[in-house]
Amino acid sequence: MFIEPHIGRNARAEKNGWIEVVCGCMFSGKTEELIRRLNRALIAQQKVEIFKPAIDKRYDDQKIVSHSEREIRSTPVNFAGDILLLAGDCDVVGIDEAQFFDDAIVDVCNTLANAGKRVIVAGLDMDYEGKPFGPMPNLLAVAEFVTKVHAICAQTGELASFSFRLTENKSQVLLGEKDKYEARNRRSFVEGMKEAKPTKH
Repeated sequence: MFIEPHIGRNARAEKNGWIEVVCGCMFSGKTEELIRRLNRALIAQQKVEIFKPAIDKRYDDQKIVSHSEREIRSTPVNFAGDILLLAGDCDVVGIDEAQFFDDAIVDVCNTLANAGKRVIVAGLDMDYEGKPFGPMPNLLAVAEFVTKVHAICAQTGELASFSFRLTENKSQVLLGEKDKYEARNRRSFVEGMKEAKPTKH
């Protein structure tokens, strides 16, 4: 379990910011872990601002909601740059579904951390093809702390790191739940991708 290097009201005076990234596949508990860390910051009486991409309306237009239905208030934004305008004088910034933001999210997180804020980011590290997703690789590179969480493979019951798409939609961004995705380990993911591709004659 991640233990915060600094937490509490006295940490504000130091103004030493950093970036934490929680990544993994679908159903791995990324948002659950994000909410846990943000709630601990709230208990420590820190000022917290939370953001998510406006396109993510799967559970709620405003709140961040995990698959297990834990929730926390948030502000939906259309562009990464909006976060800088809305973060204000908070101590902690939480960002969910970071893979859906434009590449500017990396500079935004660096700017916030350089200003002394703790930045906690959650997102998918790979898309449905098993390729690095959007700005996530660059966020992983600049983060001080990286936590990779795992789901349970729907095929084998083993640890899973891949998000396998159950539909034929080829768009990289396709919002969905268990009707469109399942978590798979590497072997099951590769086998499924082979079966999904039509054989060339």
